Amino acid sequence: MKKILLLILLCLLLLVAACSNKETSSKDGADNHSDETITYESETGPVEVPANPERVVVLSSYAGDLIKLGVNIVGVDSWSAMNPNFEDTLEGVDVVSNEDLEKIIELDPDLIIGLNNIENADKLEEIAPTVLFTYGKNDYLEQLIEIGKVVNKEEEATEWVEDFKTRAKELGEEIKAKIGEDTTVTVIENYEKQFYLFGDNWGRGTEILYQEMGLKMPEKVSEVALEPGYFAISQEVLADYVGDYVILSLTTDQDTAFLEEDWYNEIDAVKNGQLFEANAKAFYFNDALSLDYQLEFFQEKFLGKN
Repeated sequence: MKKILLLILLCLLLLVAACSNKETSSKDGADNHSDETITYESETGPVEVPANPERVVVLSSYAGDLIKLGVNIVGVDSWSAMNPNFEDTLEGVDVVSNEDLEKIIELDPDLIIGLNNIENADKLEEIAPTVLFTYGKNDYLEQLIEIGKVVNKEEEATEWVEDFKTRAKELGEEIKAKIGEDTTVTVIENYEKQFYLFGDNWGRGTEILYQEMGLKMPEKVSEVALEPGYFAISQEVLADYVGDYVILSLTTDQDTAFLEEDWYNEIDAVKNGQLFEANAKAFYFNDALSLDYQLEFFQEKFLGKN
């Protein structure tokens, strides 16, 4: 009789343990996010964010920073999704906007990052901790460090910034030694039947050329584009703004007939082989991944080094 009671008691204990394990497993499956958090001091106040985010939705141009820092992205903005430099990492990642609330919920993010001028910010905050930035409030390198703080990788971000500044300065010295200290560079992008001129902080490699390398912008470009960041001109007056060298961020899904026009091919920089074409979709941004790509582009085009 005692043996039977012991067997019954043992079976009951095993049953309780099994149920307990099943309940724990069920809870883990329902919430696979880490409970550990940190506090990020955002523009609008402190935000409690995961210490090790595993499922980030990014609704702006910061995808390259997150990729560089090794953070997993589960939802991304359409502009980043088109960037050929990101395509391998973002393969299979859903394209979302701030209006795709149901889709974002399905992605089960543990962190959302975007710009503070978007609609539905309050609804996004209900889905996951949300950090929004004002574009241009931080300079392009400070922005990476802020992203690093959000995802608890400030040290890695700071180390990358210091290394990048050193590499960019050294490359700038090499380029200036080859083309001359006073040589001017114009950065342009085609759109419909216009061109956009860029200042020193609007992507397209401008931060590297003008801020880090110290290359010169034509005075006429500086007068119209430096303060606002960009300036639109008609095709007919392009030659008036072209420096000794030109970086053309080429948008191939816009009108490119100008490439075959006599007026374009008679511009000195074009005739002299001192106009360098870049893929606009790979050149838009100033995130860490894009900056590395742009730095390599300038090294190859100006110095012939891969």
